[in-house]
Amino acid sequence: MKNIFLFTLFCTSISCTAQTYPLRTFTDIPQNAYVKDTNNELPAYEGIWKGTWNNRTIYITFKKMVNKYNENLKYYKDNLIGKFKVLDNNGSTLFDNTNLPDNDPKIWGNGIRKIDDKYSLVYVDPDLCNTSGNIIINFTDATKTKLNWKLNLGSNMITTDCQYYNTFPFPTALPQEIVLTKQ
Repeated sequence: MKNIFLFTLFCTSISCTAQTYPLRTFTDIPQNAYVKDTNNELPAYEGIWKGTWNNRTIYITFKKMVNKYNENLKYYKDNLIGKFKVLDNNGSTLFDNTNLPDNDPKIWGNGIRKIDDKYSLVYVDPDLCNTSGNIIINFTDATKTKLNWKLNLGSNMITTDCQYYNTFPFPTALPQEIVLTKQ
């Protein structure tokens, strides 16, 4: 009787285990599966990255999140999140979201793109009237200490309830294109 119980428990545990897929899976992924960084690619992006543009300095911290459930896709995934701090040339802070909780970042990973091997991220900034866009990053050197960054802003509609409705120029927290250096 004990053996039958253990066998049943064993079979049940195997059937309840979600399937694991590598990060570079480019097919449909079933609900409750796990897209895992099996080749350990994401740690190369982790850390603090620095760049300058338009008399501003940006510090972006990327962190690997493991086994994070995606409500929209309905499966678990390893990905990156990003938090940033932007200073003007006098050292005054213009934007800083480094204290946001990890489960509510303004930048989060979407995955490695099949067409060009670059990592794609999503950007949504509620503090700037929900400005949003897509960020593409990739290493520019073999030592992985330089990171090319391209931000493609979405068609952001600014309405009258936005605090920056009549502000010109509209505040921008992130550069559209920059090379970041690992610190």
